[in-house]
Amino acid sequence: MSVRDFALLALVCLIWASNNIVSKFVVSSLDAPPLFYASARFLVVAIAVSPWLWPPPRPLWRLIVIALLMGGGNFAFVFMGLKTATPSASAVVGQLGVPITTLLSVAMLGERIRWRRGLGIALTFAGAMLVMWNPHGFAVSLGLIYVLIAAALGSLGAVMMKQMPGVRPLQFQAWVGFASFWPLAALSAVFEPGQLAAGLHAGWPFVAAALFSGLVVSVTGHTIYYALIQRYEANLISPLTLMTPLATIALGVMITRDPFDLRMALGSGVALAGVLVIALRRNQVAPLLLALRTRGQ
Repeated sequence: MSVRDFALLALVCLIWASNNIVSKFVVSSLDAPPLFYASARFLVVAIAVSPWLWPPPRPLWRLIVIALLMGGGNFAFVFMGLKTATPSASAVVGQLGVPITTLLSVAMLGERIRWRRGLGIALTFAGAMLVMWNPHGFAVSLGLIYVLIAAALGSLGAVMMKQMPGVRPLQFQAWVGFASFWPLAALSAVFEPGQLAAGLHAGWPFVAAALFSGLVVSVTGHTIYYALIQRYEANLISPLTLMTPLATIALGVMITRDPFDLRMALGSGVALAGVLVIALRRNQVAPLLLALRTRGQ
């Protein structure tokens, strides 16, 4: 890989990681309703890439289901999780999506797991459990449960996406934005009364965050990523995307003052080592999931 392309990939990973911090700030410090923020984000994406909605791919129902899983469902639970969970812990727990994807690939795509990928799955789960553990036992916050649900939804969507080839990246993003906005807006109206007032109270930082998340993180970041993955082998690109959780942990410690002790360090190292093992083994959907495992991607 050329120095220029590596720098581009590193920049994309840094953008994805910074979005985790921005999202934490929006739903926690600004106290913006998570579903409302998610709907605003997808509205930005839908408007920005609306020309790619047509002609719609077939079967459209499958794409809409995938869009809801990888888009609205995934991000709604991530943002709800970030309300109480730290970005660092969320970044590690979110990596469970990679082994979940591998297991779903066995069930839905007929892939086989050999001992190296099995070891990677075990390491990832062990590392995530260590992050959730404290001397008094398992302390799984509701926020981290939401993040785990988001990872599972994204995993299922990634496997289903493998069964629907031929969808262009910008076309996929257009339908993710369009299909996700409406149910998220409706759910926000039902479960988050006063969401418009809360958004107005948050002011320009809320608007800036939604624009950054939609335009810079999704449209720009994923466009660059897909260009690189078309140029290089997926097994080269995928492990390098682990810069995203590493950068999230670093930014979380520096900016949001996330606690980072020996337990967190060991758990993060073990989990990311497991993801690396999985990513280095040839499989069908891990590269796609790693591209979207940005918490905010």
